Amino acid sequence: MAATTADAAMAALRAKASPEYRAGLVRFAIPTENALGVSIPDLRAIAKSFGPDHALALALWKTGIYEARCLAALVDEPARVTPAQMDRWCRDFDNWGVCDTVCFCLFDRTPHAWSKVAQWADAGPEFERRGAFALLAGIALHDKKAPDGPFVDALSLIQRAAPDRRNFVKKGVSWALRSIGHRNPVLHAASVELAGRLAGSSDPGLRWVGKDALRDLTRPQVLRRVAAG
Repeated sequence: MAATTADAAMAALRAKASPEYRAGLVRFAIPTENALGVSIPDLRAIAKSFGPDHALALALWKTGIYEARCLAALVDEPARVTPAQMDRWCRDFDNWGVCDTVCFCLFDRTPHAWSKVAQWADAGPEFERRGAFALLAGIALHDKKAPDGPFVDALSLIQRAAPDRRNFVKKGVSWALRSIGHRNPVLHAASVELAGRLAGSSDPGLRWVGKDALRDLTRPQVLRRVAAG
């Protein structure tokens, strides 16, 4: 059944593929070698037709195709995702699009999310390390009931990774810091304090993350939203 469903899902993806859209992925630093050229709205529509389906997600991931892996994240069932699966998929991350889709649309909803943030925060490969902070951003933005403590603790992971100048790591670190700061006044204050220290550093990596986060966290609309709870 899973193989038949996977064939049907791949056929649906190919039916929506656009050579023009595929060529345009280069502008967003998405490799096109294993891409079909399917837009995000079309991916989400296809996901509604086929998911939720854990077996389908596993089959789609094995194809190695960019859109199939994004679709896998959209149709998988968080409660059935195992730590071993998370590690396998994380090792396969080879671009920010797959990394962020998986972490922000699936992994952050699993019971193993926090443990993987801690585990991947010191990973060597660029997109594996970004995965930790994309995942942390997803938790911060989606888990409205999570207590402040784990986020305060996670600020040390952000500080430790901030010197990493690789483009997709530093952007992921900033994203996580900004997302934590959006949660409530206490976490906003803690995030602004850290961002200020980083922005004043002589280290270019630390300084970039700090300034990038401060620009967002001190915007009037952000301040109003945080204050309003």
